[in-house]
Amino acid sequence: MPVQASHIKQAASALKPTRGLRSLQKGLQTRAIILDAALGLAAQMGLEGLSIGALADVTNMSKSGVFAHFGSREELQIAVLTEYHARFEEEVFFGAVRTTRGLPRFRALYERWLRRVSVEIDSGCIYISGAVEFDDRPGPVRDALVAMVKAWQLALHKAVGLAQQVGHLRADADVEQILFELHGLILSLHHDARFLRNPVALKHAQAGFDRCLQYYATPAGLAADALARKPVTVTARKRPTSPRIDRSKT
Repeated sequence: MPVQASHIKQAASALKPTRGLRSLQKGLQTRAIILDAALGLAAQMGLEGLSIGALADVTNMSKSGVFAHFGSREELQIAVLTEYHARFEEEVFFGAVRTTRGLPRFRALYERWLRRVSVEIDSGCIYISGAVEFDDRPGPVRDALVAMVKAWQLALHKAVGLAQQVGHLRADADVEQILFELHGLILSLHHDARFLRNPVALKHAQAGFDRCLQYYATPAGLAADALARKPVTVTARKRPTSPRIDRSKT
């Protein structure tokens, strides 16, 4: 029996959404590959080192292919910042908010931040390098970077506020001063470890945080902090014997 033309059209129209979905997925995958390469370039060369041509070389794509995903160099830089912020948020913030409120959560935020910066010693923190590049250059890229850094500062600010509410930090402690001191420790770590190659820079940054807590924390806060840091000892229990199934009754 010959196939009717209407049946062919119906089959073709049914395939269009599938083809469109595949095309969209492929486009997203390609964009993710380009962004990953762009993050690597930005870490090594700074945001100003990013260009459509450099990315085309790294990804073995044509310039027009890269340009199709990012209409301009500025859009590319903002996309890199957005991706970097999303990864930072996932690794540092979301990993810490599962910790108990108060000093344990505040410490978790700082230590994850510290760990992130220490891992980036060889490549460089885009937040820090971006601030150096765009501190005196107004525009959309600087605005995006400022918004992301302020979002992180707001998260820290809330963590300090919660620690005060539960009585772990002194009620009269200046939140802005605490955050300023912690940011100073992070910048010192980045400078001494990356520029001076000081092997004990991380140790100093950790000691600085502990000294900060000694000044601002309450006795209850220090006790909660010590308890949270105490390793959990798991006592092995004798495994109960499973009752045997009487197969004669099955």
